Amino acid sequence: MAAAVAGLLRGGFLPQAGKEWPRSSRRCQEKSADISLVIAFQLQETGLIRLLRREIAAVFQDNRMIAVCQNVALSAEDKLLMRHQLRKHKILMKVFPNQVLKPFLEDSKYQNLLPLFVGHNILLVSEEPKVKEMVRILRTVPFLPLLGGCIDDTILSRQGFINYSKLPSLPLVQGELVGGLTRLTAQTHSLLQHQPLQLTTLLDQYIREQREKDSVVSASGKPDPPDPVPDS
Repeated sequence: MAAAVAGLLRGGFLPQAGKEWPRSSRRCQEKSADISLVIAFQLQETGLIRLLRREIAAVFQDNRMIAVCQNVALSAEDKLLMRHQLRKHKILMKVFPNQVLKPFLEDSKYQNLLPLFVGHNILLVSEEPKVKEMVRILRTVPFLPLLGGCIDDTILSRQGFINYSKLPSLPLVQGELVGGLTRLTAQTHSLLQHQPLQLTTLLDQYIREQREKDSVVSASGKPDPPDPVPDS
């Protein structure tokens, strides 16, 4: 249709001065413009979907913690405040349309997360698990309940996230491990030193007894008689 209109224009079928386009020509021109707009919109929409799919794939690939929340009635002001609080702990808030997110999940290892995506959802993601900080912040926002998610590709329910948040932090565990290894090393060192010291003490005692016997022999001029053998 657009080519036909262009051919008419190139062929010189122009209205004379003071005359209007024939109605059929005007309809052709309007239809051609409508088709061009539809094609442009479809191309733009396809490009946007591709961009969203790449961003979704990057989110699931680059972050160890992915939490799914339900946006019940979170106001724009509360959302902005919460985004700021989360960002302090390097937790990002992500929102994707379900019609783009669900096809990605269906073709990935995160299929078990699909039942969580109903209505308006918000993803809370972080490169390192920040579960304790996230749960503490979510407790102050009743309009954004936690549904579940995954940590290191392991699917967790809401209760699973809460249980995870109660675990000791990694620095604390590392400190306890270092302290235990230090105590074990000290005990091993003590045991290794104890046996040589005990052996040295026994040797000193033996040498001292031998010297005492030698001094007795020197004083009497002859060694002490051997102990009598009892009659059998």
